[in-house]
Amino acid sequence: MLFRVGVHIVPRRGILDPQGKAIADALHSLGFDSLSSARVGKHIVLEMTASDESAAGVLARTMCSRLLANPVTEDFEISMVERA
Repeated sequence: MLFRVGVHIVPRRGILDPQGKAIADALHSLGFDSLSSARVGKHIVLEMTASDESAAGVLARTMCSRLLANPVTEDFEISMVERA
C-alpha cells in the first residue's frame, strides 16, 4: 500500500535558532506579546509503500535517524501517516 508520511524536524532546545529568534522578535514588535518563542525547521512529506501504517511510521523514523535529521542538533516527530 502507498502511504504519505509527514515529518517535522526542528533544532533541539538549547541550539541557536537565529531564524526562530528573528521571527519571535518581529512578532513581538507587532504586538504579539503572548508568544514565548518560535522555532524554524523543516517539514518533509514522504510517499512510500509499506504493509501498514505502523510499518510506514517505523520506516520514516529510520529514514530520519539515518539521514533526514541530524541527531546532534535536531529533533524530529512524525506528524501524520495516512494512505495516499
